[in-house]
Amino acid sequence: MKFTYTIEGGDFSKAGHASSSVKKVLKQLNVNSKVIKRIVVALYEGEVNVVAHAYRGKIEADINAERIYVRIEDEGPGIPDIGLAMTAGYSTASEKVREMGFGAGMGLPNMKKNTDELKVTSEVDKGTTVEMTTYLK
Repeated sequence: MKFTYTIEGGDFSKAGHASSSVKKVLKQLNVNSKVIKRIVVALYEGEVNVVAHAYRGKIEADINAERIYVRIEDEGPGIPDIGLAMTAGYSTASEKVREMGFGAGMGLPNMKKNTDELKVTSEVDKGTTVEMTTYLK
C-alpha cells in the first residue's frame, strides 16, 4: 500500500495528519503497537521538521507485510551539516517556532532512534530528503 501526503511549511495546524493516517492503517493491519509507536514518532518528527524549516514537502509511505518505508522530501534551506543536525539538542528553528513549543533539536535524533534504517541527504538552498525504514517483524 502506498500513500502520499503534502505538507505546507509553516502550517503547524496540519502537522501530524500523515502520521495519524499511517497509524490508523497500521492498526487495521494489526501491526504490533510498539512498532506503530516507533513509526508514528519518527514520521511525526519528520512532518514537524518540514513545517518548521521548509517551504513545502511531500511524504510517501509504502507499507508491505515486512516493513514500512517512508520518504520525506522538502523544498527548503537544506541542512548544511547533517552530522551536527543529528546531535540531540542542536536546532536551527526560529524563535517563533520555539515559542510554539517546537524546535528542541530532537527531530532527527528521534527519527534515528525510532527507525531501523535512516538516510538523510540535503542540498543547501534546495531541500532535504529523509528515508526511513522500519521492519514490521
